[in-house]
Amino acid sequence: MLQRIQTVYLLIAAICSCGLIFVFHLWTNTHEVLVYAKDEMLYLAMFFGSAALSLISIFNYQNRKFQFVLGRLNIILNFILLGLFVYQLLMAPGESQISEKGVGIFIPILTIVFLVLANKAIKKDEDLVKSVDRLR
Repeated sequence: MLQRIQTVYLLIAAICSCGLIFVFHLWTNTHEVLVYAKDEMLYLAMFFGSAALSLISIFNYQNRKFQFVLGRLNIILNFILLGLFVYQLLMAPGESQISEKGVGIFIPILTIVFLVLANKAIKKDEDLVKSVDRLR
């Protein structure tokens, strides 16, 4: 059952969370140095946690309810990560070490989109199984 569409969505979300953080920088600090997620341990841990939840969810395909719950937890984790980025960017200008935003701060939004699509597909599968059970 690994050939379902939600597996593709979850795999893309894991790649976004784990792979793209090394390609795109989060921001440029006041000394014109690019800051990646690997430079900030909190962000790195949250991105890897999101990727791990996606991969765990892929291999729990027998239990669709648990897979759906893991998807929801992953969405919440990415919203927290996005909130941390917004907080970091909207700090008072004298207190912030950020001089320019990078593309990497939009990675949680991309991940959330794929997780929502995966949860919709999981819900659709669950409804299909329930409808078949009703006919028996």
